Amino acid sequence: MLTLRQLFLNNNAQTTHFPLLLEFERAEGVYMYDAQGKAYIDLISGIGVSNLGHSNPRVINAIKEQVDKYMHLMVYGEYVQTPQVRFAEKLVSIMPKNLESVYFTNSGSEAVEGALKLAKRHTGRQQVVAFHNSYHGSTHGALSVMGNEEFKQAYRPLLPGVNFISLNNHDDLQLITEQTACVIIETIQGEAGIRLPDVAYMQALRERCTYVGALLILDEIQAAFGRTGKLFAFQHFDIVPDILLLAKALGGGMPVGAFVSSAAVMSAFKENPILGHITTFGGHPVCCAAGLAALEVLIDEKLVEQVPAKETLLRNHLAHPAIKNIRGKGLMLALELESFELNKKIIDTCIANGVITDWFLHCSNAMRLAPPLIISETEIINACAVVTAAIEEHTA
Repeated sequence: MLTLRQLFLNNNAQTTHFPLLLEFERAEGVYMYDAQGKAYIDLISGIGVSNLGHSNPRVINAIKEQVDKYMHLMVYGEYVQTPQVRFAEKLVSIMPKNLESVYFTNSGSEAVEGALKLAKRHTGRQQVVAFHNSYHGSTHGALSVMGNEEFKQAYRPLLPGVNFISLNNHDDLQLITEQTACVIIETIQGEAGIRLPDVAYMQALRERCTYVGALLILDEIQAAFGRTGKLFAFQHFDIVPDILLLAKALGGGMPVGAFVSSAAVMSAFKENPILGHITTFGGHPVCCAAGLAALEVLIDEKLVEQVPAKETLLRNHLAHPAIKNIRGKGLMLALELESFELNKKIIDTCIANGVITDWFLHCSNAMRLAPPLIISETEIINACAVVTAAIEEHTA
């Protein structure tokens, strides 16, 4: 009889020739447990998803309660469904006043696709400005605004009219013109190895978009919901986007994304043509129930307020001469090492010793650190000890 691992390799589509092949039976808090009961500390939160850790009881109860009422009823936007309405209401209540209309999707990539369409439709323009080293997803539109040719060259032709500029380069802002429908930027670049824009640059970008009438799309699919020490990363820069992109931690572990804008901008989907953007499963009732519960836990337990102190603890316990730099904000960090080869050896050793970490698509010599926000001081110290021991093993 074939094992699960063999069945996985036989029947599940693979995206590399060397999947990790870790097999977990359950997960709770910051830990995942394999079939032998070995515990692994999750230092990447499923790539920014599990802000509350795994199996949060309030999220699980919300899912169970909603399943008993109803699941899918109709394509998004037609029926008044309580989980969608309450979730949108809660989201809007914690956002600036111009972000008042929420369109729920299935994922971050779909949120990107919807936002690009919305910007073109609202402005009547066709050109898009994106950023070198950016990552916004793998669907065709999202891939078109990705700033890494290595990952997109095999899929051309992509969307026309996309121009790329460099982060923190003020001169490049002149490439945003009256022909630009939108500028799409990660508030903090993720797959580039956690790159922060300058405050002055972000404010100049906001001013330039307003001046030429282009919509500013902030992609916070990785950075939102407390990961950087504020509910939303744009709060660090004292700016507000025209369209905000959300996913990953949005669903409390369930698949849901969203793009959020003003009611005036979002109304562009109502006519010429009607049903300007359609999704069957976007805003699934069970996912929205989970997302609402997760957001309430995040706020009620004041997890965001704890992030800066946990960042400091991480930085203080990751002192090693082989670490060239620690970039990031809050619990969204990158450890820069000498090379991908060294980074990969250290990551593999960490995993073997019960700490899950990873590298970045556009910055392979940096290690990703994005633990659940619930991680305790003791768990941080223990995880850092494993990481530093692995670094010492491969650099001594």
